Amino acid sequence: MMFALFMLVILAITGFIWALDSLFWRKKRAAGSADPVLVEYSRSFFPVILAVFLIRSFVVEPFKIPSGSMMPTLLAGDFILVNKFTYGLRVPILNNTFIEVGKPERGDVFVFHYPPDPSIDYIKRVIGVPGDKIAYRNKQLFVNGEPVELTLVGDYQYVAPGLNMVMAKHYQEQLGEVRHDVLIEDNSLAIDGEVEVPAGHYFAMGDNRDNSKDSRFWGFVPEDNLVGKAFLIWWNFDNFGRIGNSID
Repeated sequence: MMFALFMLVILAITGFIWALDSLFWRKKRAAGSADPVLVEYSRSFFPVILAVFLIRSFVVEPFKIPSGSMMPTLLAGDFILVNKFTYGLRVPILNNTFIEVGKPERGDVFVFHYPPDPSIDYIKRVIGVPGDKIAYRNKQLFVNGEPVELTLVGDYQYVAPGLNMVMAKHYQEQLGEVRHDVLIEDNSLAIDGEVEVPAGHYFAMGDNRDNSKDSRFWGFVPEDNLVGKAFLIWWNFDNFGRIGNSID
């Protein structure tokens, strides 16, 4: 959000300088004289900044995965692309929807403004949509009273921050029509009882179930906080084999 605001400010400044030069300053300069450096830079950068701003605001935006909360689907260091119009076109900065396109569905990997601090962007998986009843007991996810199918893949070992070795079980989870990977450890982490997702909100969880601060801790994701749907890994400096992988 802060980067979008920064781009908007630079866009406004360069556009304003270019407009002033076109309307007033150019007429006062001697014929054949060179343009001031500030004007030259503004005229050169304004179209580029405008194009980037529009693409990032309404088409696609890049993000970097900072942590392992979405392992094994996404790894720390993955650079991903997020579709900005899947959930509707939104006013930049304000994030108000002005054209309805679609809504998040169970199983989507989505980016949103972190509810306790909207200046931070989070990425999780949509587990519950408005009206759903969600529970997580004894490592088992329940949606509307029905257990979500889990299939064991095998053991999964990774290095956590602090160079701690973590041993987890790798499962595939069938969430509606989406089949995706999750990691589950032996230590307990659960919702006590059941929660119902209110209208205009979503319940989000990380695929690394025991190492994710998500809706189990800070509550629901308001619709006004939605950014977009993640769909592609476009770069990873440590693992070139991940480049071009779709996000399921």
